Amino acid sequence: MNKEIIRQAAEQHPTLVLQPFDAIMGMDGFDAIYTLCENIGGATVYIPSIKKIFAECMAREALKEFNGYNFDVLAKKYGFSHRHLRRLVDNKKASGG
Repeated sequence: MNKEIIRQAAEQHPTLVLQPFDAIMGMDGFDAIYTLCENIGGATVYIPSIKKIFAECMAREALKEFNGYNFDVLAKKYGFSHRHLRRLVDNKKASGG
């Protein structure tokens, strides 16, 4: 998955980034470390994969770009399986989107 594609998706949908990583978005260096420690300092922490942290952002962007025919292109671009992308599309249709 391309770092710039992830960045663009996260910037388009910052409220969909998993906590506490959403609080760190846009910070650099000391502020990011300080905020992370303030939120979870002293705890045993599981750090999810980049794909998991930004999954909802990436899904929204893929659905926005979907034109009915570009499953393969979007699956490759966003690192989804063809089946997962089809499920996202089907769920969107079922919810009236």
